[in-house]
Amino acid sequence: MRPLEWSEGELKLIDQRLLPGKVLWVSCRRSQEVAARISDMTVRGAPAIGLAAAYGLVLASQEADDAALKGESRRRFLQAARKELAATRPTAVNLFWALERCGAAIEAGAETGALLELAKRLHEEDVAGNRRMGEDGAKLITPGCGVLTHCNAGALATGGWGTGLSPIFVAHERGVKFHVFVDETRPRLQGARLTAFELAQAGVPHTLICDNMAASLMRAGKIQVALTGADRIAANGDVANKIGTYSVAVNVKHHGLRLAVLAPKSTFDLSIASGAQIPIEERSQDEVTQWGEERICPAETKAFNPGFDVTPAELISAIFTDRGPISPVNPAEVARVMKG
Repeated sequence: MRPLEWSEGELKLIDQRLLPGKVLWVSCRRSQEVAARISDMTVRGAPAIGLAAAYGLVLASQEADDAALKGESRRRFLQAARKELAATRPTAVNLFWALERCGAAIEAGAETGALLELAKRLHEEDVAGNRRMGEDGAKLITPGCGVLTHCNAGALATGGWGTGLSPIFVAHERGVKFHVFVDETRPRLQGARLTAFELAQAGVPHTLICDNMAASLMRAGKIQVALTGADRIAANGDVANKIGTYSVAVNVKHHGLRLAVLAPKSTFDLSIASGAQIPIEERSQDEVTQWGEERICPAETKAFNPGFDVTPAELISAIFTDRGPISPVNPAEVARVMKG
């Protein structure tokens, strides 16, 4: 499964807001449409957001071609599109990584065809890299193992295949018998709606749990390892991921279990020393105070809704990357693997 694909001059996206009840592909013909689809979470997951933005700049280049823009006028138009795409989601660093790669090509004079080839190359590299980190991470999944997931870090969050779910898919392919416990992941329920959907499609045995059930299952011996993706990783190994990941990490540490994070090089932001410098997106209160159209709390009640939290490096057993595993997780190991 791939959440996005390029076809006949358009970017097509699975509308993840409708899953699992309906699989609907939406088409984007302009960069502004891509920016809107990133903002409203039609497409989500840090790697997928970055790839969507790369294709968004291809669409902007096509628009410039249609308007016969040349030279400085073309450059200004594309830079405006790049700025609009960059403003959509502040935490996912893959977005800015992809825009920087494509922006450099634009500054070097790349035309639409060259930008499209670059976007496609980034897409294929993402899928191949996900598979490589999954091969490493699958070593944590042994027969009879209980695996906890949080949010969605499968094919839907990437170019295809997945980060945090990659070891699960690899182990399942190998015939390992294990069970996955899926955090529902409030407030947008990415675990219930997306991770459970992907696991069901792949035939992986799984059980959906409320977020606040995980610790009791760890204490009961039903969970041995937790797997997550990441939206940004600092130079010291601190990880920003979906809100609730920090709680998972604290519970894993308390019970003497293992937490592994899976993320490509594009998720690392070596320009920041620690997670304290990672910007945290605060989303609409409606995601917490409403269930669909129904309000679930008093009208005067306010809600706090950060989209992400930061897990300190010392709570993480390993980070599996497309450049190799980082373990122990510390600044020296992060620097060594990222230079490889």
